[in-house]
Amino acid sequence: MSVHMEREVKKLRKMILSLGALVEENLARAVRSLELRDTVLAEKTAAADAQIDQSEIEIEEECLKVLALHQPVATDLRFLIAVLKINDTLERIGDQAVNIANKSERIASHGNAALIDVHFNQMANASRSMLKDALDALVNLDGDVARHVCSCDDEVDAMKREARAKVVAAIKDDPSNTEPLLALLGATRNIERIADLATNIAEDIVYLVDGKIIRHGEED
Repeated sequence: MSVHMEREVKKLRKMILSLGALVEENLARAVRSLELRDTVLAEKTAAADAQIDQSEIEIEEECLKVLALHQPVATDLRFLIAVLKINDTLERIGDQAVNIANKSERIASHGNAALIDVHFNQMANASRSMLKDALDALVNLDGDVARHVCSCDDEVDAMKREARAKVVAAIKDDPSNTEPLLALLGATRNIERIADLATNIAEDIVYLVDGKIIRHGEED
């Protein structure tokens, strides 16, 4: 690796990890807003998304500049491809955090409407843990940790299915709570999607580290 390319790789790694930290922070804020039905936190979540969007654009532009100027090959090219894909995925996770915040505001607008326990916090913690581990795998270029993240997705899927069954039963029991319950169900879908996206990041890290594409469950 040339000195110039090494400098660019270090710069991009720092940029993508900074974006990851922003996304993690905003996701935590969104989840907290729903837990507390806190509209102020929800509004802060939406406002912070602009910085995430701007960072995503800057990283993409930097990657394209490196591709044009240095024409990387082999490991360096894999790194740039992985960063481009992870960059896009992190921005999409940021959008899911905003969606959760929006649903938090909808739920809060119903005041003291009863909401059932769908283990939202448990789902959210599992998805946030997957995202954290995926970013740690990126820091350490650890394919094993990335593969572990992929193995955790089924657990979140199962919790989401359980949540849906509970919401359907609760709506039948008390139709007056339909709107806030549907908003809560929508938030669990957002959490499930975040787990899916964290899995995508982990798959990209396996590609970066080992040069293997595993998104269809195959490593051969």
